[in-house]
Amino acid sequence: MRGADERSGALFSYVDLEARVRPDHPLRAIREIVSEGLGELAADFAALYSWTGRPSIAPEKLLRAMLLQAFYSIRSERLLMERLEFDLLFRWFVGLGIDDAVWDHSVFSKNRDRLLDGDIAGKFLSAILAGPRVKTLLSSDHFSVDGTLVEAWASMKSFRAKDGSDEPPEGGGRNGQADFHGQTRTNNTHGSTTDPDARLYRKGAGKEAKLCFMDHGLMENRSGLLVDACLTPADGHGERVAALVMIERHADRPRSITLGADKAYDTQDFVNELRSMGVTPHVAQNTSGRRSAIDGRTTRHRGYGTSQRIRKRIEETFGWIKTVAGQDKTRFRGLDRVGFAFTFAAAAYNLIRIPRLLEASPP
Repeated sequence: MRGADERSGALFSYVDLEARVRPDHPLRAIREIVSEGLGELAADFAALYSWTGRPSIAPEKLLRAMLLQAFYSIRSERLLMERLEFDLLFRWFVGLGIDDAVWDHSVFSKNRDRLLDGDIAGKFLSAILAGPRVKTLLSSDHFSVDGTLVEAWASMKSFRAKDGSDEPPEGGGRNGQADFHGQTRTNNTHGSTTDPDARLYRKGAGKEAKLCFMDHGLMENRSGLLVDACLTPADGHGERVAALVMIERHADRPRSITLGADKAYDTQDFVNELRSMGVTPHVAQNTSGRRSAIDGRTTRHRGYGTSQRIRKRIEETFGWIKTVAGQDKTRFRGLDRVGFAFTFAAAAYNLIRIPRLLEASPP
């Protein structure tokens, strides 16, 4: 019998969101890990909020919604709230009931400063990795480091002379014409009026210079998970400085650890700093017209070749963060906000991989 094309409605609805999500859905395992990590941050959340006034939206729900934004490549909070309005899977993951009203998109902007003050992104990344099951996946001896550029939310037209000598003519509007040919524009003499923290940087020979920041990640070599992440202004020393800061937190152990890196880290100062911390520098040799800081005492060991092969996996993490999580060009301004978004995206990347790693690991 052919069914009728009619919309049926009911005065009351008895929808169990738990039953609507299939038992083997990937988000089930992720949500369990997320809930454990957020539970460890309860005291940090309590310190960020007042004990008087109206109850706010739970920060746990905000962070779960932000994870969905990264998982599903949703480009704005407006679209995220629209998706949360009708998607039962999203409501289940965030913790909203079927009849609960969704929030206004401005909630994220209003709460971002509070989360920044509490360094919640970094603590969330650490809390996920500190879980008893997850810790068995991590290596405590072998790491890799690398950096990548993220384009700033600022136009090249905003990169103007600090002394005001190249102000656009009046009457040109907000987006007046500009001709940069023949001009010498450097970070010493110019700055972005849109995002003063952004720096003009060129990735390599033949590449165009862009206003950008530099993201840095520290990966453990056993499972390829990011154990630390940070952001610095884009300059020629940022990668090595950030690498020393991140690896120092893992170097306080009696036995030596290794750190794999590409040729950009092959400098005498960087290698000597690592050795002074008890870290073996498995850095790729840069012999282009100069002498490498890494010699046969390091390269002759089999572990050096292994580190050089595994370190390239960190590019996979940057690829996911920039393409899927939408961090190729940031939507935020300022070092703090851009750094928060990158660190949180690093936690999202780990959450995508951890359930599969746990399933493949021996009991």
